Amino acid sequence: MKLITAIVKPFKLDEVREALADVGVAGLTVTDVKGFGRQKGHTEVYRGAEYVVDFLPKIKVEAVVADELVERAIEAITEASRTGRIGDGKIFVQPVEQVIRIRTGETGEEAV
Repeated sequence: MKLITAIVKPFKLDEVREALADVGVAGLTVTDVKGFGRQKGHTEVYRGAEYVVDFLPKIKVEAVVADELVERAIEAITEASRTGRIGDGKIFVQPVEQVIRIRTGETGEEAV
C-alpha cells in the first residue's frame, strides 16, 4: 500500500475527487493548507496598499491505495489538477507499513 499526498489548487478539488473515485479510490482526507514553491507568492492591493502574499492557499489530498492502483491514481490526479500554469501542485508517494480500522480491528488492505 502507498500513501499518495497531492497538493493542488483549491478550485481543482472536485475534479480530483471525481477522478480518484473513477479509478476506484474509496476514501480521501482533504486539508486546507498554505504554501509556496516556484510561485514565490504574489502581490495584492488592499485598500490602496500593496502587500505581498507569501503563502498561497492550496488543498492537500491524501489517500491510501493498494499498490496496483497507485499509477492509475497518480495519472488521475495529474490529469484532473493540471492547468498548465505554474503552481499546479505536487504529488508525493510514500510506503504504508500498516493500516488498522479502529472500529473493526481489520488490518491491511481490508482496512482501507
